[in-house]
Amino acid sequence: MTHASAHETAVYTHGHHESVLRSHSWRTAANSAAYLLPELRAGLDVLDVGCGPGTITADLAALVAPGRVTGVDAAESVLAKARAVADERGLGNVEFAVADVHALDFPDDSFDVVHAHQVLQHVGDPVRALREMRRVCRPGGVVAARDSDYGAFAWYPEPPALDDWRDLYHRVARDNGGEPDAGRRLFAWAREAGFTEVTTTAGTWCFATPDERAWWSGLWADRTTASGYADLAVSGGHATAAELASISEAWREWGTREDAWFMVPHGEILCRVP
Repeated sequence: MTHASAHETAVYTHGHHESVLRSHSWRTAANSAAYLLPELRAGLDVLDVGCGPGTITADLAALVAPGRVTGVDAAESVLAKARAVADERGLGNVEFAVADVHALDFPDDSFDVVHAHQVLQHVGDPVRALREMRRVCRPGGVVAARDSDYGAFAWYPEPPALDDWRDLYHRVARDNGGEPDAGRRLFAWAREAGFTEVTTTAGTWCFATPDERAWWSGLWADRTTASGYADLAVSGGHATAAELASISEAWREWGTREDAWFMVPHGEILCRVP
């Protein structure tokens, strides 16, 4: 057994606290999967791995109807929100199920597109995950993945406490078996998984308007003190509750700065299945 596969049951670093779902529910196909959109057309069958609360999944379902979209997530609890999103939009071509990306419960060649957004950074064996995604993708289809890269995050102003935040996040995520700097590794992982036709791109989120700053800083302030990530930081001996409170306060103060700016870069891969 390799070191990576020993952590196939890696803990999801963020958990499913309200502050996490607040972030995930902001995501759309336009702001989080633009690199994939040219590949989509009516009638395609799509698997959305790690669908979370389903906002991207629902967008994909609208784009490929009457094709079918299946959203899967390791956490049953979040799928109720995903189903509610699909119901609110009146989508009849989407369904949701619990699944482990390391061992997908679908036959070979089941989907035209297999998509994962912000998933591979959290799994124990991203190469095995990509091989599974390839297995269930039909010949001529695409496996698509997008992951952020914490080591390349950039922000201004630069209070030391936010450097402490990133350092802490790296330690907690890696202790859980994940890789927070996944964006820069996607191409290498795809090649190791056996893909030979890989298109690599990069995309960003940028938060700079007053509303964006307040939203981004507020969700990280909350996540730092009240989430699965906060629990893991303390239980793993990476930080005390007082240290987390200090980082949280620094996030809130940063968010009040009129010149504050934050960039989240992502690596993106489109892997053609022969």
